Amino acid sequence: MPRERRSFTGAEKMAILREHLIDKAPISQVCDRHGIQPTLFYLWQKKLFEGGAAVFEQPRAKSPRQQAAEQRRIDALEAKLRYKDEVLAELMGEHVALKKSLGEI
Repeated sequence: MPRERRSFTGAEKMAILREHLIDKAPISQVCDRHGIQPTLFYLWQKKLFEGGAAVFEQPRAKSPRQQAAEQRRIDALEAKLRYKDEVLAELMGEHVALKKSLGEI
């Protein structure tokens, strides 16, 4: 008879991992107590250690000087893009006019 599939919340997973990592309970006992396979325990542990650095990273606030520099760069790039669009429109207009004069359209 197949067992019903369980779903654990993040808090439950952390509590289960904590039993082994902090309370030093053997993995076999932790897994038996919670009805999970050791491979699942190790998968959770691997995810915890791989993603653990994100907990300690904090987004750094930009200084007003950095924000102003970034805004100037954005404005310059937008102006450059507008200029390229204008040049492209002019070239396409000339191309269409040339095709009309050659009778291709």
